[in-house]
Amino acid sequence: MDMHPRASEEPQSRLDKVIPNEAELTAGVRIEPGKSYGFFTDTTLCIGCKACEVACKEWNNLPADNVGITGHSYDNTGALSANSWRHVNFIEQAGACGVRENAQSPFQSGWLMMSDVCKHCHNAPCLEACPTGALFRTEFDTVVVQQDICNGCGYCVPACPFGVVDLSELDGKAHKCTLCYDRLKGGLEPACAKSCPTDSIQFGELEELQERAEKRVAQLHELGAGNAYLYGAPGSPGATGDLGHLNAFFLLTERPETYNLPTAPTRAANRVPSSLGAGLTAVAGLALAAFAIFSGRD
Repeated sequence: MDMHPRASEEPQSRLDKVIPNEAELTAGVRIEPGKSYGFFTDTTLCIGCKACEVACKEWNNLPADNVGITGHSYDNTGALSANSWRHVNFIEQAGACGVRENAQSPFQSGWLMMSDVCKHCHNAPCLEACPTGALFRTEFDTVVVQQDICNGCGYCVPACPFGVVDLSELDGKAHKCTLCYDRLKGGLEPACAKSCPTDSIQFGELEELQERAEKRVAQLHELGAGNAYLYGAPGSPGATGDLGHLNAFFLLTERPETYNLPTAPTRAANRVPSSLGAGLTAVAGLALAAFAIFSGRD
């Protein structure tokens, strides 16, 4: 197999071991069990390069999805799936003269781009729906699927309000982003954030990320982008209700549905009492009807 010239210059690593706590060098954060970690994705910095998609697939050894052209702008992945744990949305906005109008406001673009991922919800509906305990919350406050325990029931799939979890056609098990759980245990920054050339995807301790995100929103407001807001952060215009905060939250400039995000995501657990009540009412009604029918025959 031919080797790239740059690779041939350094055929072996100069290091004799993995750099301890490497995330301190790459992301400025020391990864320690018991703390909450996540992603802050600033969509105003995303250039749609898909480096995050590639890095995610390479590290997690995920097969390609939808090889070819979808016809939906430059989006070849289509959506998050069992094989695509990062997905870059390409959203073309139409102006008065169409999608590709010749005249636009200075320093503006008709493009919106966002790297989507599992939200690792504080109150995770997928975790609540799992009957086997295959979904669990890690020591880094993230949500991960254990494939060796998953029985492929699929209850987690409709429970997720973001359409993240998917069953693989290869093994029949549920798959989604792990926030690079294996890398976190080794003190490494998640692959997608480490590969992002514009820092659109930022990794760190959740509290510090939220503070950083609020400062970024204030900065954009000062620059005239008054439509910038946070989605998935507590107390923000895009707060996600009783899901609590999202460990992977976003800075957006349009309504959530523009990015294929629900405006008011809900937990399936909230619908259990009303569904149970409706079911018991129906059973009681059938019992009364049967009693009336059979008592009328005497």
